[in-house]
Amino acid sequence: MIERPMYVDKIMAYTDTPFVKILTGVRRCGKSTILKMIMEKLNTMRGIAAERILSYRFDSMEYEDMTAKQIYADIKSRLAPSKRTYLFLDEVQEINGWEKIVNSLASDFNVDIYVTGSNSRMMSSEISTYLTGRYITFRIYTLSFAEYLTFKSAYTAVGTPREELANYIKLGGFPATHLQAYTPDEIYTIVRDIYNSTVFSDIVKRNQVRKVDQLERVVKYTFDNVGNTFSAKSISDYLKAEKRTLDNETVYSYLEKLEKAYLLHRCSRYDMQGKEVLKTQEKFYLADTALRYSVLGYNADTVAASLENVVYLELCRRGYTVNIGKTVDGEIDFVATRQNEKLYIQVTQEIRSEKTEHREYDRLLAISDNHPKYVLLTDDFAGGNYQGIKTMHVADFLLSAE
Repeated sequence: MIERPMYVDKIMAYTDTPFVKILTGVRRCGKSTILKMIMEKLNTMRGIAAERILSYRFDSMEYEDMTAKQIYADIKSRLAPSKRTYLFLDEVQEINGWEKIVNSLASDFNVDIYVTGSNSRMMSSEISTYLTGRYITFRIYTLSFAEYLTFKSAYTAVGTPREELANYIKLGGFPATHLQAYTPDEIYTIVRDIYNSTVFSDIVKRNQVRKVDQLERVVKYTFDNVGNTFSAKSISDYLKAEKRTLDNETVYSYLEKLEKAYLLHRCSRYDMQGKEVLKTQEKFYLADTALRYSVLGYNADTVAASLENVVYLELCRRGYTVNIGKTVDGEIDFVATRQNEKLYIQVTQEIRSEKTEHREYDRLLAISDNHPKYVLLTDDFAGGNYQGIKTMHVADFLLSAE
């Protein structure tokens, strides 16, 4: 296993606390492997005996016909009689009534519980009902650029970060696709299977969606419009033009389901004058850039949008809340806030003209506060400051500690 300390260290800071640790994220982003890493560290570094570490993987057929009560009884029977037991419950959303199991175990026994799930529906109302104030959620993402370089270096020579950025954008960061030297076609086959299993298990089956073709058309529209502002009405109007009738409410419902399955991230606009989040014309970003290319095919013209997607995900990994900044005469790509910190970021593939330069820099210069401002691009000569605005290569930003 290739270590992912960004997550393991953060989660293990809460070991032996009364909080249930919940790992969420898109399918195959590495949640199960992170659980294994934590189990290994508990055993080898903290001296926890193997019999005090119990692991259940609920997407296994072994538990398919078991009720919540039966599973609870099974776990209860295996708990250490006089010492703390460490419980690892993987893909727990597959069990109806899982929240009652976790609540009972956490309340009645000396246990330290770690849970993973691939659908946020199970992480909302159910949790708030049964585990109020007694859980901490950790969002797990596909590989960051730094992690991608680490994974790739384990099986092949790695180029310079600026050279490798193009591969990272094109091939994405699902961990399973970077454990050995796969071809792009092989990677997209793996990612397409992840996409299909997510759509059909976490959306169609779970929500009893009947018109799958409609759902897939909405998916393809959103994948094709990454980085563009649009609304449910925009999609509805587009489908009408293609002789496909779909009302706004249904479109909105589909978008919500895609979010809850962690395939999409909604990025709202923030009115920088009115200081409020706007509810219209949002942007959506993908859980991984490879999703777009595995479903729609690779197109070099989409690299600029994928660059935005990569920067958006990196800001999320670093714990920022990210919005699009609406200004009087345009937009700031990202306004990222984290407690008292704030960053303003413009992302562009390259600056080819004076007009583009003014567009990228002038909007940042118009912001009167002293928070850091960046223009990120892929120009080989990127670097330096422009009237206090940091100009950086996207690869350098992704590998920085900014």
